[in-house]
Amino acid sequence: MSQHAAIMLAAGVGIPVLAALNARLGANVGSPAAAAFVLFIVAFSATCVVTLVTGPAAILRLAGQPWHLFLAGLLVAFYVLSITYVAPHFGVGNAVFFVLLGQLVSAALIDHFGLFGATPAPLTLLRAGGILVMCLGVALTQLAPRG
Repeated sequence: MSQHAAIMLAAGVGIPVLAALNARLGANVGSPAAAAFVLFIVAFSATCVVTLVTGPAAILRLAGQPWHLFLAGLLVAFYVLSITYVAPHFGVGNAVFFVLLGQLVSAALIDHFGLFGATPAPLTLLRAGGILVMCLGVALTQLAPRG
């Protein structure tokens, strides 16, 4: 497995764990927004340390970037707020299931059209079939009886 695949596998493992932990914190304190706030403080602190260690000069280049690239922060906030709110009511598995479906569809579109500077990868029939199989596989995990 490549280093990049391993990193992304670890990130994938972390997403449902993040959802479960933050959903529990939000339920415990009675506020998904407060739980998300704490999550972002911790995340901000961690990214500050990583930035200082790996190359603080990059901070200076942020001013010259197109404004739309900063919208990613809003998407992260939406994800964290929505999963923190939804997971206790809908279940972590169900919430992540729909997140995965959204990721599969949007990733295919981003790749197909080369959006946001991505290397274009046409959505062929074979690729669409693979995405459909992945969607069905994720759906099957949610249809299985729970004990």
